[in-house]
Amino acid sequence: MTMRIPSIPERTAFSTLLLLLPCLLVGCGDAATEGAPGVDLDAQILRVGALNDESGPAASIGRPYAEGVRVAVARANAGELDFLPEGWRIELIERDHGYNPQQSVQAYNEIRDRVLFFALSFGTPNTLPLQPMLQRDNVVAFPASLSSEMAEHPYTPPAAPSYRVEAMRAMDWAVEQAEGPDAVRAGIVYQQDDYGQDGLNGWRDAAAHHGVEIVSEQAVAPGQSDMTAVISRLQSAGANYVLLTALPNSSAPVLGTAAQLGYRPVWIGQTPAWIDGFFSPDVVPPAVFENFYWVMGLPYWGEDVPGMDDFIDAFERFRRPNAPPDFYTLTGYLVTVGGLEAFRRALDADNPTREGFLQGLRSMEAWDAHGLLQPLDFSQFPYVTGTLTRILRPVMEERAWEVVADYAEPRSLGHAGR
Repeated sequence: MTMRIPSIPERTAFSTLLLLLPCLLVGCGDAATEGAPGVDLDAQILRVGALNDESGPAASIGRPYAEGVRVAVARANAGELDFLPEGWRIELIERDHGYNPQQSVQAYNEIRDRVLFFALSFGTPNTLPLQPMLQRDNVVAFPASLSSEMAEHPYTPPAAPSYRVEAMRAMDWAVEQAEGPDAVRAGIVYQQDDYGQDGLNGWRDAAAHHGVEIVSEQAVAPGQSDMTAVISRLQSAGANYVLLTALPNSSAPVLGTAAQLGYRPVWIGQTPAWIDGFFSPDVVPPAVFENFYWVMGLPYWGEDVPGMDDFIDAFERFRRPNAPPDFYTLTGYLVTVGGLEAFRRALDADNPTREGFLQGLRSMEAWDAHGLLQPLDFSQFPYVTGTLTRILRPVMEERAWEVVADYAEPRSLGHAGR
């Protein structure tokens, strides 16, 4: 058991310094705790961290994602979510790393001793360098990333099927829609990081399984805007089904350039390739998305599933001024709710520590956020939280989605290495 020791004025007696020595060595943080860093049992406070990109190349996703985290915390503090006993409240401690891995490490070190867990660690390249520190500190960080690398580490549990699984499912659908593998000339535009590599690996695995030729593989830098050469190479190779494994600030130029050059393959975007802002004709002309499809394993905004109406009502009441409806706000909300569920289980087990939190998380089998999600399983490690994804088509004029292929596992999943 540790105790809060008051701050020391200058010229503190040597005996007081001796009392403080354990805190100087291991770090007591700002919270008076009996359970763990981030848990103040006397004051009934749970402190939760968030590391996000609200100023860098992925801010178009990071800002709404952060809004979802905040809505979940606000709703729990209002007593509308049954995760905390009466009288408890949550304090959210946020940092913006700007999609910079070094800044992510710095931000983590600033607040790691003040929080029980991180409801958000945004981005694959910004979370990977944290993994050794998370292991050392025994703290869970829920990644805003579906990279397979996250699933290989006990402290970065993904909250949906991986990018690799999405890519394999996309290839299955391409073969079905083309009515055979011989009719598919596959291409891919992939980001030069672990997200892109995970999508590329899945696309290659599934192509090998189906006997499909990948005729063009085009790498892009995060935020790259000039896509003329990329599109020209895809077009010259005759790629007619192209996986888009990029962020929105790259996927929009890809689609726009292709439309300008008269290149019209079937585009299949992975989860991070889309933002709901694309529904606005002021952002991108709707015709650009004529041949665009989305492979993903999460609910979309407004989908007719249990709990969606309650979430949207909470969003309207707790959102920040002018925060628009967005798929990533829903995703951030769901991931945070999952973390609060793990804490509830730790508290019920009278073990509100980081060890207890991990045990609570690992007890979550077939967890579906009261019907909002396809069931997720955090009990296995390496994590296989989910394997079901689907294909959607945007209905631009209605700001809605049409399901063109329902949830299914990739056919090649059991035939390729994880």
